[in-house]
Amino acid sequence: MKIYVGNLSFNLSEDELKQKFEEFGSVNSVNIIKDRDTGKSKGFGFVEMAEKDAGESAINEMNGQEFEGRRIIVNEARPRTDRPTGGSRDGGSRGGSRDGGSRRW
Repeated sequence: MKIYVGNLSFNLSEDELKQKFEEFGSVNSVNIIKDRDTGKSKGFGFVEMAEKDAGESAINEMNGQEFEGRRIIVNEARPRTDRPTGGSRDGGSRGGSRDGGSRRW
């Protein structure tokens, strides 16, 4: 079972997060998401529990609890959706006029 964990302390290590979730059962993997440019934590991550029951217990017990000075958000991870690549955030094109920029004002 894959679990989303949000509002994490930016100083928290993957080992510390794993230890916390191991209180509920076997942990297959832990991944704290980091900024690709700075390598610093983005304050959220994912924990994969071996057993669904253990994951549900962890969600029920930990969601909204304080951990390392922050009230964390814990819930079942949603499937990743495909995001468009390239272009601007609004899906439009970047740049100037449609005629290649030859228009003079």
